[in-house]
Amino acid sequence: MPQFGSFTLLLALGLSVYALVMGTFSLWQLARASSGLQNFSRSVPERLLETSRRAGIASFIALTCAAFALVWCAFTNNFSVAYILHHTNRALPGPYKFAALWSGQEGSLLLWAWLLSAYGFIVRLRHKVDVRLSAYASTILIGIQVFFVTLMVFAAHPFSMVTGTIPADGNGLNPLLQYPEMVIHPPMLYLGYVGFSVPFAFALGALMMRYPGEKWIHITRRWTMITWLFLTCGIFLGAHWAYSVLGWGGYWGWDPVENASLMPWLTGTAFLHSVMMQEKRGMMKTWNVWLIFSTFLLTLLGTLLTRAGLVQSVHAFAQSSIGDWFVGFMILTFAVCLFTYLRQRDHLRVEHRLDSLVSRESSFLFNNLLLLAACFTVLWGTLFPILSEWVQGTKVTVGAPFYNRVGVPIGLFLLFLTGIGPVLAWRSTSLRSMRRNFILPVLAGVATAIILMAAGIRPWRDEAALYALVSFSIGALVITAVSSEFLRGAHVIAQQTGRNLLSAIVELTRRNTRRYGGYIVHFGVVLIFIGIAGSAFNQVNEQELGFHDAMTIGPYKLVDQSYTEDDNPNFRSEYALLDVYKANKKIAQLAPEQRFYYASQQTETMVANQSNLERDLYVIYAGKNPDSGQPIIKVFLNPLVNWIWIGVLVIILGTAIALIPSKKPASRSRSLPAREINETAEAVAGGD
Repeated sequence: MPQFGSFTLLLALGLSVYALVMGTFSLWQLARASSGLQNFSRSVPERLLETSRRAGIASFIALTCAAFALVWCAFTNNFSVAYILHHTNRALPGPYKFAALWSGQEGSLLLWAWLLSAYGFIVRLRHKVDVRLSAYASTILIGIQVFFVTLMVFAAHPFSMVTGTIPADGNGLNPLLQYPEMVIHPPMLYLGYVGFSVPFAFALGALMMRYPGEKWIHITRRWTMITWLFLTCGIFLGAHWAYSVLGWGGYWGWDPVENASLMPWLTGTAFLHSVMMQEKRGMMKTWNVWLIFSTFLLTLLGTLLTRAGLVQSVHAFAQSSIGDWFVGFMILTFAVCLFTYLRQRDHLRVEHRLDSLVSRESSFLFNNLLLLAACFTVLWGTLFPILSEWVQGTKVTVGAPFYNRVGVPIGLFLLFLTGIGPVLAWRSTSLRSMRRNFILPVLAGVATAIILMAAGIRPWRDEAALYALVSFSIGALVITAVSSEFLRGAHVIAQQTGRNLLSAIVELTRRNTRRYGGYIVHFGVVLIFIGIAGSAFNQVNEQELGFHDAMTIGPYKLVDQSYTEDDNPNFRSEYALLDVYKANKKIAQLAPEQRFYYASQQTETMVANQSNLERDLYVIYAGKNPDSGQPIIKVFLNPLVNWIWIGVLVIILGTAIALIPSKKPASRSRSLPAREINETAEAVAGGD
């Protein structure tokens, strides 16, 4: 099977190179013919272009076979393959043997290439949506694929064989990865990373061929939204994994690899918002092109940081020589993007200018500027240790305080724009409209601040409490603004059709799924901010806890009932049984655990978490004090954390709704309510 995997990789490389060469040559010939520089029959390059498309499809099949071969080696314990030896062992459970595909450098590169070929396969199957533009995009995608397959064949071969005696068992999977979410978190993240290649390819192709109009945006809108959703889910699955496995009581530590996934998410979010301005008003064309170019380059940078060992992280791999390959490819990609832009920039002339600072356009512009400021902050903090070592010879690390000092105010301003943007009109918003649309949300925000201060939050004493209060207040403003948008439109439907309010809201959403699905996404963002704001009130306690000893945190008392051990072929575990009491009433029993994995000879912590909508009681068994022999228990009381995960589910729901085509009225007579709703929406918020 390793020989089969190596052969299919070589086959994939040959097919990819053929598809790239024939695709590039054919498009060049057709471009010359279209511009009148060359007079010849177009049938020959068109036939060559079709062979290029089919070679691209075949490369997907070849890479699928290569990925299957590596997984097969993992399940059959073929330790003659170095990658399998280093990342699996016989006692490893089946799901984690499958996850071995992305647990190491070579396998994760194979996953990258396979997912890219899968995306390209779909683009090629749907090429008739626009044959010429799809051909450009397909050729660009296959060019990216050539790089990754070349990298595997010559620098990071996943099927390299072990020299000398083959060990009877493998080194095992990193214990940090032996958690159920790690079976889906990396693929989800990669679906987002790799997926941005598609809108990048369409944007670059459209610019190369001077594609008229905004059709390329319509073609890629669903691609971009789905890709953005994958990346969003991947980021928050990683946050949940860190919260559940790493045992430090948090879900985001501004780790360099966490930052690497956040940066393309920020620019991708900016792109999703700003393309609406290009669709609606023909504005920000250059901005949008460079946003998607930057997003793709940041996905490459994230892959470089993780794969080349440039940064210290629990997510990153060891130092590797493939960093030079990635740097070279990023320079080449940037050069192609810059050359194409400089040559075709006159094609990106805008049709309209900004009419007013108080308008939907200005809110999108400010939103983009803030997202890019956040991205630059994260990029600077992530690369600063590398740059400082390169310039001074000493690595200077950047910690969470730097990111929080800059990022929190930016995040709060973005949250504010989430509320006011949808209720602003295109071009200009009248003073009367602002009073009508903003008075209730502003009152809700002010009332929330007053109630929370009366309940005991003292923002003048603590910066974290101040930010939390502002977050809660702006969240109330946004929720009120978004809810008002639903209720205004639903009220019109209810009057016209006699439906109840809930049915009218459903009908309203079906008639403009993109707009109201976006509002639901905004609602999910508010819930995430509420969950994050709860961290201002975290509590922690650590104590040696002997048999029947007790410790308290907040209103809870934890009483040790016993300590015990367990053993299986994969790991040995020690865990505590702790009874949890609140107001002298037992509410739960928790069993925090510490595991020692035989194959890797590593110890890892398994958190016990008693969670509800109000707070998480997060308990860690931190081992034994070597001096006293007493077990050490560490407890965190983390308010509102669950609202983060609920917010992600709401974002998924909103994005799914936005992807559904809007319902069209069946007849002229039945379309009257829809027209009236649209007129009302235009008066209130400027339409979609």
